[in-house]
Amino acid sequence: MKAVFLDRDGTIGGTGGGVHPFEFLMYEFSARSIRQLNELGIKVFLFTNQTRVGRGYFTEEELLQGFEMMKDELAKHAAYLDDIFYCPHKPEDGCECQKPNIGLLLKAQEKYNLNLSKCYVVGDTGSSDMIAANLAGTKKVLVKTGWGEHSLTTHRDKWKDVEPDHIAVDLVEAVKWITNDLHRLAE
Repeated sequence: MKAVFLDRDGTIGGTGGGVHPFEFLMYEFSARSIRQLNELGIKVFLFTNQTRVGRGYFTEEELLQGFEMMKDELAKHAAYLDDIFYCPHKPEDGCECQKPNIGLLLKAQEKYNLNLSKCYVVGDTGSSDMIAANLAGTKKVLVKTGWGEHSLTTHRDKWKDVEPDHIAVDLVEAVKWITNDLHRLAE
């Protein structure tokens, strides 16, 4: 089974930094891009660090309500997420689920019988999304939205040993690359 894991903040919406779930807005192209992934017949998962829950900025219940709001917005565009994997812990908690750890990816692998080497991670942060993807053996797509530009320049030293499989301007371009890669592999 193949899947695409999408980071939330900076990849499908927001600014890259944590946004309150009720204030999170997807980019105008995100629903269409997610629908295109849905049409490929592969699983589409949200996977996101939400340390602001652990740090008391908002509750886990509010986060879950925000996810429902996002799913409702996606449904208006005939798009959907197959599942959502998130880490609500503080950075100092030392959990296994917070990116760049791969606990969220392993949980999805177990639940959906995924072959992680045939999966994709799309994110805007090299030091969390790309390192997690590298550790899990997935394909790595860095988007330049959110913190993506800074990941490639100012913060490149934090993940200098990891090379993305593709660098995309945004989720639209990332989905095009994934689509082409899947077609190439099917030939």
